[in-house]
Amino acid sequence: MSKNSGADSGDETPPETPPDTARRREGRVRGRKSAAVAVPAVLAVGAMAAVMAQGALAASFAVSGTAFQVSSSKLSSKGLASYVQTDRSVDGKGHPVALLGIGEATLTDICQAAEVQTPLGAVVFKLTAGGPAGEVTATHLVIDGEDLDGDATFGTAQIGRDASTLDRVDGVKGEPGKFGLQAGDIEVVGVRSHAWSATGGNFRLKGMRVSVGLDGKKCF
Repeated sequence: MSKNSGADSGDETPPETPPDTARRREGRVRGRKSAAVAVPAVLAVGAMAAVMAQGALAASFAVSGTAFQVSSSKLSSKGLASYVQTDRSVDGKGHPVALLGIGEATLTDICQAAEVQTPLGAVVFKLTAGGPAGEVTATHLVIDGEDLDGDATFGTAQIGRDASTLDRVDGVKGEPGKFGLQAGDIEVVGVRSHAWSATGGNFRLKGMRVSVGLDGKKCF
């Protein structure tokens, strides 16, 4: 009998963890795992927000093989910054452009048109807005253009400023040593431009109309 009692005492089972304690431990573990998963996601969102603020998204995608038209009767903004960079198409070909950053843009109207070659012939993709429907507005508008025509009136202008020191439009800066320019309030009448890309934080297109047609009429 005593022998059996000794064996029983050597094989004692550890006390069970109370259910509420186990749940607390499990909760702490799951909390740490959730935090570990959330941190990269938060960092990614933060990085994307920073890239958008810098206008870098304008060059982060491959552009098409053809520039498109942009026109407006009048464009005005509280600030402008510009410098030279290169956009690339999917074939790796580079396209030199002037990146034009506009903090808060107001346009009386806007027209964008691109000609696309199809088996049916030349098709014009066209977007228009504004005019009688009301003004078009955009924040953090970034246009990568190869030219810009119009009658312009600038506020305080700084031409030849180092692109890395531009500060008129939040986040719109180029590489150190590169040519840049910036200005205060700006108004351009009779805007005509050929652009490779355009991005904006928030567009408000009143009276927007999109059309596609064979041998359709472009903006100009």
